[in-house]
Amino acid sequence: MDDLGIDAASPEEEARVRAGFFRKLAGVVTRVPFAEEATAAYYCALDRRTPTRVRALLFGALAYFLLPSDALPDILPALGFTDDAAVIATALNLLAGHISPAHRDAARAALDRLAGR
Repeated sequence: MDDLGIDAASPEEEARVRAGFFRKLAGVVTRVPFAEEATAAYYCALDRRTPTRVRALLFGALAYFLLPSDALPDILPALGFTDDAAVIATALNLLAGHISPAHRDAARAALDRLAGR
């Protein structure tokens, strides 16, 4: 697709993120300081108006968050989500211009629903 060799997200990767994102987030939302950013990235990745290469990168970062065994297992106290945070933060820093206020509003609303507010 571009000079970085980034193609569209694979259907499997997109399906994995769609199926597992909120399930995992619901179980860890109180321990994940980047929950709002990750959720905004999720809504940006789902938005068909987001460019394909941006969607592919976001789905990749979110798929990493869903992996049960990544560089630092999520069950490790204080360290488990640092690698996930780094991957998502990097993706967001590169793609921040594509995350709209509507994506952020949807993220806040979703987190409020998870928190029972």
